[in-house]
Amino acid sequence: MAESKEKDWRFKLHEVIYESNKPAGKVFDVALLIAILTSIIVVMLDSVVSIHKQYGTLFSHLEWIFSILFTIEYILRLICIKKPLSYVLSPLGIIDLLALIPSYLSIFFIGAQSLLVFRALRLLRVFRIFKLGHFLTEINFLTQALKGSVRKISIFLLTVLTLVVILGSIMYLVEQRENGFSNIPESIYWAIVTITTVGYGDISPVTPIGKFVASVVMLIGYAIIAVPTGILTHDLAMASRLKKELPESCPSCSREGHDTDAEFCKFCGAPLFRD
Repeated sequence: MAESKEKDWRFKLHEVIYESNKPAGKVFDVALLIAILTSIIVVMLDSVVSIHKQYGTLFSHLEWIFSILFTIEYILRLICIKKPLSYVLSPLGIIDLLALIPSYLSIFFIGAQSLLVFRALRLLRVFRIFKLGHFLTEINFLTQALKGSVRKISIFLLTVLTLVVILGSIMYLVEQRENGFSNIPESIYWAIVTITTVGYGDISPVTPIGKFVASVVMLIGYAIIAVPTGILTHDLAMASRLKKELPESCPSCSREGHDTDAEFCKFCGAPLFRD
């Protein structure tokens, strides 16, 4: 009975801390991001000499309050999962730890508090909230679509690369060296800038044939710019048909990024759904 209560307690804590698709989890993530932003602002203001002279003591107290809160949050993240080491060694776990270390280093090393700006990296967690705020498609869902598009987009990029080499070589032949097309690499650079519709204008054709080729390249650029978008849109549509509501992270190891049809964690093998 006691073991069951402990599991329920850990499960509920896991939902709050890791599952931002739950109301309590979303509130927790929003509060955490506000705290991170506030602590970063405090560090920035404290670096201004005139402000530090007036409010240095207040900033120091606030910084230690934030450090203690973030330390408690880090410990709770370790408590509510079955395999804490998986979280510690995960990218977000490493970032969270790096955000804590400077506060305690400042006790022994003067100036270490300036490293607290590393906390800005924790703002990467904002994507967990965007995922729920209908601003972005779910990360797992988008990942699946991107995986399906990699091969097609790679072939497309290879085709574009071949095209710019050919077009750049043609421009090198038809334009004179004094017009900026002094070698084939320079001409290929011009072709890339033109076909991507960036148009820096540092190199431009002068001869009538060169201008004609440039016009063709510009039209090709407009024609191909939509191709990657079309590929990704198609794969997003296909992924949406297979979409399945998954827990945001594994209840056992806290790792994310599972396939849309997954039943078990691909990192530790634990079941993703609670019985």
